[in-house]
Amino acid sequence: MGAKIPRRARAFAPGHVTGAFLPRTDARDPRGRGSVGIGLVLDAGVFAEAEWIPSRRSCVSVTADGNPALDISTEVARRLLARRPGRLRVRLRHQLPVGQGFGTSAAGAMATALSVARVVGEPRSRAIETAHLADLFGGGGLGGVAAILGGGLEVRLRPGIPPFGRVTRGPFPGSLLIAVVGPPMPSPALLSDPTTLAHVTAAYDAIRDLVAAPSPDRFWTASERFTDRLGLAPREVRDALRAVRRRGGRAAQAMFGRSLFAALPTGARRDGVLRWMERRGLRAVELSVGRRGARLEPPTSGA
Repeated sequence: MGAKIPRRARAFAPGHVTGAFLPRTDARDPRGRGSVGIGLVLDAGVFAEAEWIPSRRSCVSVTADGNPALDISTEVARRLLARRPGRLRVRLRHQLPVGQGFGTSAAGAMATALSVARVVGEPRSRAIETAHLADLFGGGGLGGVAAILGGGLEVRLRPGIPPFGRVTRGPFPGSLLIAVVGPPMPSPALLSDPTTLAHVTAAYDAIRDLVAAPSPDRFWTASERFTDRLGLAPREVRDALRAVRRRGGRAAQAMFGRSLFAALPTGARRDGVLRWMERRGLRAVELSVGRRGARLEPPTSGA
C-alpha cells in the first residue's frame, strides 16, 4: 500500500531582488525561457497553506492576506488540481510588499505550487514547471522561479528551470535593507516594451564581466551600475539611492519597483541612513539573505 497523501500542506517560497538581468525568451520550449543575471534570495517571502477535500464537484479558492490572490497563483492551483474532483482552498500570506520588485509573484506561484502538489500527489518537478510557466505567461517576471529554488547570491547562467536552466549559488554575508519609496510600477508592461528591452540589453552588456565572476562587492558594483545605466528608476527612487550612497551605503533599484535594496554602512553613518529614511517616511526593513530556497514546511497547529 502506498503512502497516504496528506490533504493539507504548507509551503514557503522566498522573495528575491534582481541586481542585473537580461531576458532570454527565444527557446522553443518555454521551460528554457527566462533570463540570465544575478540576484539575492531573501529570508522572507510567501507562505501558502493548501487544503483539498475530495468531493463530486470541483472548486478552487485562492486568497492572499484575506483578499483574492494574483491570477498567477490561482492559475497554478487550477492547473495542478486539473480534473480531480474536489474543493481546493489555498491561503497565501505575504511577508513582502507586492508589486515592488521583491519577487512576490514568483514566490506566490512557487509556494502555491508546492503546497497544492503535495495535497494532490504531484511531484516537486511538476510543481516547479507549473509555477514557472504561470509566472512566465502571466506577466509576473522572467526567471523568478528558477532564482528561488535555492538560496544565497544566485547567478542565472542559462535561462529556465531544471534541466534547461543553470544557476550557481554562493554565500552572501551580512544583512540587506529593502525600502519602499512609492506605489508599485507596472513591470509586465515594461518587460513587453521593445525600447525598454533594448535599454536592458545595453545596461547588461556594460556589466557582463562583473556577473561572470561574482562576489558580494562585485554584486553591488554590478547592481548599482545596472540601475544607473538602465535609467528606469523614478525620481523619488533616484533621490533615495543618492542619499544612501552619499552616506556610505550601497544601493540599487529593485527591478521593477518604486523601491530599493541596500547594504548599510556601519557606525554613525548607518544611523544617519536610518534617520534620513525615518524623516522621509520610507517603509524599510532589514533582512538576511536566505540560505534555502522554496520548500515544504510543517503545517501550522490545527491545519
